[in-house]
Amino acid sequence: MTTNTLRAGTALLATLSALACTLRAEAQAPSFNAAGELERPADFREWIYLTTGLDMFYGPAALAPAADGKRPSVFTNVYVTPPAYREFMKSGTWPDKTMFILEVRRAESAASIDNVGKSQGALAAIESAVKDVARFGSNAGSNGWGYFSFDGQGGLASSAKVLPTSATCYSCHAANTAVDNTFVQYYPTLFEVAKRLGTVKTTFDPAHKL
Repeated sequence: MTTNTLRAGTALLATLSALACTLRAEAQAPSFNAAGELERPADFREWIYLTTGLDMFYGPAALAPAADGKRPSVFTNVYVTPPAYREFMKSGTWPDKTMFILEVRRAESAASIDNVGKSQGALAAIESAVKDVARFGSNAGSNGWGYFSFDGQGGLASSAKVLPTSATCYSCHAANTAVDNTFVQYYPTLFEVAKRLGTVKTTFDPAHKL
């Protein structure tokens, strides 16, 4: 095998590798159908896992009584697209086309051999946040973000319309998040990155309570 052949082979491998990375990044970007609805990703559990919350209720939802007087206990798992995570680790900011998934699961007590703690059980809901300035930036109060709920009749919907900007999630995210409309204060490792890179919002007040 000649030197030129080896060089050509190496160049081809590099090109194929770059193409594979591009295709993976495109597959992990938000996908919208012809009706403009966000398609629910099937592979979000292969994204970057950020954190899990337990029984995190706030604002009006936390104050509203449950129908039976008992609030259901839930876990919330947060995932983000890998390209967005890598950019945040470098710059402390979320790039355009960032997509988050919030997976809500019911908490179980005394499951299997557990006697004391709580474990994750049945899937209760899936929500999403997407940063797309071209798509949402003209919506007053969105800051370039759109919020979605995949709750559907009889189960999860395969796609979802963006919630109207009158939904409380917009004002809540704008007023109470640490970095770019996202609750990075609840993602310990990323919060350290944001503080180091100086991207925490100057308006963020860690002592503020809804």
